[in-house]
Amino acid sequence: MLEACRVTCSKRDRVLFEGLSLNVNAGELLYLRGPNGAGKTSLLRILIGLSAPDDGCVKFAGKDIKQYSNDYYRQLLYLGHKSGTNGSLSALDNLGFWLAQHNVQQNQETLYDTLAKVGLVGLEDVPVRYLSAGQQRRVALSRLWLKPARVWILDEPFTALDVKGVAMLESAMNDHVSNGGLVITTSHQLLSQDAGEHRVFDLEYRF
Repeated sequence: MLEACRVTCSKRDRVLFEGLSLNVNAGELLYLRGPNGAGKTSLLRILIGLSAPDDGCVKFAGKDIKQYSNDYYRQLLYLGHKSGTNGSLSALDNLGFWLAQHNVQQNQETLYDTLAKVGLVGLEDVPVRYLSAGQQRRVALSRLWLKPARVWILDEPFTALDVKGVAMLESAMNDHVSNGGLVITTSHQLLSQDAGEHRVFDLEYRF
C-alpha cells in the first residue's frame, strides 16, 4: 500500500541513504530502526511528503503521493518527535484546532472520552504547558483515536511515556493493524509483544 521506490536522501553533503526501497502493506507494522543520524526522521518526512527525496518517489496504493496528495493525506496520520501542541491552549482546544485543520468532525463527548482513554481525566481544560511531558505526549496521541486514517506514521511516539502509556500505545498499534491499518514507527526501545507481530527495517549510519 505504501512504498518508497529507490529513494535517495542527503543532508549537508552527506548521503543518509541511497536507492532505498521498502513496501508496507495494510495489516502490517514496520519498526524502523537505526542509530542517531542514520536518517530515520528524514525517511519518515519523505514518506509523508514533508520533504522531497533527491531521487526516487513514494507511492500510496500505487500512485505517486505528489500527484495524488489529497487522497493520501486523507488516509494519513503523522505524529512527529515533538508533541505539536500549543502550550497556551487546553487539551480540548488543542484537539479541536487539530481536528478543524484536518477537516474531521467530532463532538465534545468524543473528545472527553478520548482524553479519558489516554488518562487525562480532570485535565481536559488545563493549558498544556502546565502538564508533564508524558501528559503532553498523551494529548498528542489522542489524535490516533480521532481521525479515521489507514496509515499511521509515528516518529519516536514513546518519548516521555511511562510503562502504562507505552502499553496503551502498543495496544493501539496492534488494534490498528488487526483492523487492516498500516503503521510505521521509529523507537529507541524494542517493541514488546503488546504491539503484535512486526517487521524490522534497519537503517545504517553512514560516515
